[in-house]
Parts: sequence; C-alpha cells; structure tokens
Amino acid sequence: MWLPTLLKAIEGDMRTEGMVISAEDIYSLNQGSLKDAVVLFGGGCTAEVVSTQGLILTNHHCGHSFIQQHSSMEHNYLRDGFSAPTLADELPSPGLSATFIVRMEDVTDRMQAAFTMGMGETERGEAANKLGNEIAREVPPGPGVKAVVRPFNYGNSWYLIVSETFNDVRMVCAPPGDIGKFGGDTDNWMWPRHTGDFSMFRIYASPDNQPAAFSAANVPYTPKHSLPIAIDGAVPGEFAMIFGFPGRTQRYLPSVAVAQVMDVIDPLRIEMRTASLNVINAAMLENEQAKLQYASKQARIANGWKKWQGEVRGLKELDAVVVKQEQEREFAARAAGNPLYEAVPGELVRLYGEMLPYESARELFVELVYMGPEFLRFAQGYRKLIEEHAELRKENKLQGELDHLRTGAQGYFKNYIPEVDRKIFKAVLPVYRKHAQAGLAPGELTVLDKRHGNWDRYADAVFDKSIFTSPDRLYKALDHFSPSVAKRMAKDPAWRLVQALSNNYSEQVRPRLGVLSDSLDAAMRTWSGGLMELFPEKTWWPDANSTLRLSYGKVEGAEPRDGIIYKPFTTLEGVMEKYDPANPEFEVPQKLFNLYRAKDYGPYAHNGTMPVCFLSSLHTTGGNSGSPVLNGRGELIGLNFDRTWESTMSDILFDPAKCRNISVDIRYVLFIIDKYLGAKHLVEEMNLVSAGEELPHLIDLPLHR
Repeated sequence: MWLPTLLKAIEGDMRTEGMVISAEDIYSLNQGSLKDAVVLFGGGCTAEVVSTQGLILTNHHCGHSFIQQHSSMEHNYLRDGFSAPTLADELPSPGLSATFIVRMEDVTDRMQAAFTMGMGETERGEAANKLGNEIAREVPPGPGVKAVVRPFNYGNSWYLIVSETFNDVRMVCAPPGDIGKFGGDTDNWMWPRHTGDFSMFRIYASPDNQPAAFSAANVPYTPKHSLPIAIDGAVPGEFAMIFGFPGRTQRYLPSVAVAQVMDVIDPLRIEMRTASLNVINAAMLENEQAKLQYASKQARIANGWKKWQGEVRGLKELDAVVVKQEQEREFAARAAGNPLYEAVPGELVRLYGEMLPYESARELFVELVYMGPEFLRFAQGYRKLIEEHAELRKENKLQGELDHLRTGAQGYFKNYIPEVDRKIFKAVLPVYRKHAQAGLAPGELTVLDKRHGNWDRYADAVFDKSIFTSPDRLYKALDHFSPSVAKRMAKDPAWRLVQALSNNYSEQVRPRLGVLSDSLDAAMRTWSGGLMELFPEKTWWPDANSTLRLSYGKVEGAEPRDGIIYKPFTTLEGVMEKYDPANPEFEVPQKLFNLYRAKDYGPYAHNGTMPVCFLSSLHTTGGNSGSPVLNGRGELIGLNFDRTWESTMSDILFDPAKCRNISVDIRYVLFIIDKYLGAKHLVEEMNLVSAGEELPHLIDLPLHR
C-alpha cells in the first residue's frame, strides 16, 4: 500500500512487472494524472471518474444507503434498479460527498522540530496539532479545499494532505439488488463470486467548475482526468494496480496483540453480531417490507461479522503469533545494547495486557449501543432536548430543536420495526452481560437483574413503556413538549439504560483506555521505527489510514488451501448455476435470464461468454471498496469490492500466495448498464479503448510506452 508520492522509488520494479505508464502519470502535481480520477466516496469508500462529465463508478454496497434513501415501495430501486435517462432525472443525494486529493507533501522534518525528548503524549499531541494547523494554514483557501497534517506509522512520519470536496453528488444508475448483491451474505468474502457490485453517480459543480452546495444551477463537473475503459477487460497474468483509500491495516502489531485479536476481541464481536443477525435475517425472510427496511442495516452488521471469522481462521492457518514471536526474537537480538529499542518488546506485552479488559469493554459497548438494537442510539440523540431544554427555551432555540428531532424521527421510523428491535435487544443483552466485567459495566444492570428476574421481561418492559420505541408516543411528547414532559423523558427506561451504558463507558472505560492508548502509541512508534531501522533489508510501508494508496500485483488466481484452486475469472454461466428461486440471495431477474439465453452480450463478451468477476494479488482492506483496478496502461479493468475469505487476515499479516482481492469485471458493468438497464447513453459517455488502439493521453500528459 504505497503512498503515491513515493512511487518513483519503485517505478523500476513496477515497470519490470508490466506497468507501461510512469509514476508521474499516476501522481503528478502539475498535470492531470490518475490521482485526479480517484475519489473518496462519502466517508468510507472509493470511486473513480469515468467520463469528462463527472460520472463516477463505485460499488453497489457503497451506494447502497443512498439507493435505499431514494427507494420506496412504489419506486423500489434496491429491488428493481435505477437508471436516469437524462441529467434532469439524476437524483440529488443529500449527505453524499466526493473528495479528490490535490497533493500530499512530506512534512516530517518540520513536524519533528515540534517534539522534544521526554515530551509526554498529551504534550506531544498538542504540539503536533499546533504546528500541523500552522502548516495547513499555509495552503491557499478555496471552495471545498481542506488541508490537514496527518501522522503515519504512529508519528514516525507526517504528511500534509490537501483535498477538494464536492457536496453535490447525484445518483445516476444502479443495478437491481439481485445483480448488485447477488450471493448476499452467503457469498460475502467468498470465491467464486458472481456479483455485479457497482453503482454510478455524478459529481456536480458550480458553473465555473468549483465545489458548491446543491443547486439547480450546478452542472456536471469537468475533471482533471477521467479513466479510459479497457473494453477488452482484464487479461490473466497481466500487471494490475489498485488506487484508493484503504481504511486501516495493523501490520506492526506484536504477537501479544495478534493473540488478543484471535482469542478475545474478534470472538466477542462475532458472538454479539451473530445474535443480532439471527433476528434480522429471519425478519427479512418474512416479508418484502422488512427486507427493504433492514437491507442496509443487515449488510453493515454482517460485513464485519463474516470478515472477523475469516481473519481468525487465516491468522491461525499462518501461525501468525509464531511468526510475530520469531520477528520479536530477531528484533531483540539486533536491538541488544541499544537503549532506544531493547526494552520496547517487554513494554508492549505489559501495555497490551493492561489494555485488554478495557478494549473488551469498549467493543461490548460499541456492539450493544451502536451495532445492536437501534432504539438505544436513537434515544441518545435526545440528550440535548432532555438535559438542555431550559437553555434552549431561553435562547429561542427550543422549537428548532423539536422540529429537527421530529424530522429525524420520521426518517428513523420509516425503516424501523419495533418488534424486530425488541427481539434483537433480547438476543444481544444476555451476550453483553455474559462478557461484561465487574466495574466496567453499569451497576444498574445488576439492579435490573434483581428487579425483573430475567432479561426477556426487562426488554418487554422497555419496549412497552419507552417513547423511543413508538412513533405515536414520541410524536405526542414532541407535540406537547414541556418541562414536565422533559422530566418524564429523563425517566424513560430506554433513556436511562443508554445513559447508564454511556456514562459508565465515559467514566470507567474511556479515561483509562485513553491513558493506555497514549502509552501504547508511544511504544508502537518506537517499535515500528525500530523495525524499519533494524531491518533495512525488508520493505516497509505505513499502515493504511484512509489516505490515498496504491498496490500492485497481477490478475491471477490462487491455491489457498490443500486441494482448492481458485481460477481467476467467473462468468455469467456461474450466475445461472447458482440460481436458486427458493433462496432470495440467489435470485436472478428474468431479463438477465433472457439476455443470457439469447447470448445478447453486445461488444462486452469474451469468446462467447460474459465475464463477471476476477481475482488479483492486490493488497486491499476496508475503504478500498469501489477502488479502480487498472492495467499497466492506466485503463480501468474492474472495480474492487471484496477479498477472499482466506485473505481477511491481510490487515495484520499479508500472505502473497493466499491473499486475493475480488473485483467486478468492467465488461460486466458495461453489459448491465447497456443491455440490462438500457442506459447505452452512459456507456457512450465513457472513453472505451481496446488493446489494439493507440493509448489516450492523460489530459495533455503523454503516456510512456
């Protein structure tokens, strides 16, 4: 996961592997380059610009919440798909943004001047913020422009990152869910894969091509670069690279931390989410309304749930703890006599041991309040009204807060089924109680144990009495709000529970966790710096931190376990083989059947078959969803959307023999847009090139061949 500013140092190796373009073609400050076509989509995915009119592609699961936002029972775009026939029909998507990286600059030397020997982590953080803000302020302001100085490798290096964000992004097209999410949770993280995981949006700008709030006067954005599309698609064995915003890797974790992930943290998360998913999955099978309402929630919960299961398995198969212990023994041998490094392995063991109960308490809190029953985090949103209503009234802001809460409640209850949430609460609370340690969980839970006798009765009491589980009770309270209503809300059982959980976390868990985290950051900074200094023969890159990165490898399959061979491509034949009318995860739209039987693939077929997905040996993680997969000429061949299950441990330990990312083939994307959605005008808007054609230029920048 290379920083794009460092690509010139490895350009020779990339060319040897098959890259045709240059490092300057990928990342340039002076002319349009590939970086100018790569977008941070919303807050956690990647997208790419594929036309000179601001058209962007990302994954279906990245656009899922916005597709759902525009859906209703009358216009169910999640189920049926969507395609805007004209610009005027493209759907504004409030809350969605698209961010480009303008430049990245190494400011490590400047930042290190702010730190002195013996400086504590709090003092160090304050010094870093002060100087980082000063450096950021040197960047000329402009519409949508943001400058921030970010630490890498626990603060061993620092980069100034300048970005430009567009907030008028509109939905253009999406396949039906039976294509965009084909295989559902069953196929998630698995190979072979047959999912058309894409959706399309468009960036709009002011008439002078600047970021602007939504306006009818806005026009499609003209990018500095848009990606050419390789109509011939991916070729087995060819050079491939991925450019995007990977979220988080932890390749520097010591053995004690890896053991905790395998034996404690991941199993705890898995158990909590299993309880929720059992309820949600059953509800979604019962009726179409529940399926629509819980689609995004289920996907959000299930994604991590399955990933962590694969991560535990993969780490065990690689003997990750043993591998890390061997590295630590060699570290100790090389660090002998070096006072800066020789004590750090023992310090890491001590700190991770102290942190484990607090980290477990944090995970339990997050899984219960933020990933469990929805009414808890919904009730949290009323803190200001309940606790500050007198001040709001004095400042004439009370009605505004009430209106804001009512609007939010309408959106919330649109996708809420109280009886489903009741069952989720009953399922997860016993798991929470089983793992919660004395002193790190609210004492009120013990009182509730004694008062209600069992958790089913307590859950029923909450749901039967709380205003936060009933739209009628809530709207009545908002419509007739008064100080006495505020007092009743403060005694609401849902409010009291979430307050007890939140206060306990804030008072008993977070402070100590913060102190230990500061100490651990300092130790990890020394540890990671020592690895780079003491092992100069090895290749080191900074852990992913949602900043722009590039990984390269090849289009290739794998043999992840004994007797198992993963071929690099899947085709539409596999979709039809998986079709199961009794399983909603493997339904196939009739129109896709018709196209398949007629072999009506247009110019997108390969040897009479329709490619769907492919594998490549690229290092990816969360945040790389939607990232462009490019060939050696800088042409788009696919959209990354997943890893194989055997690869989920790669956030911690990357195995080049096993680890493979999964991408939807660009030919399948074009086929669905053109032949299924009937949106040929969108394909015609793109720049399709074949291997036999002269390469297009990167906006006046000639490609090196």
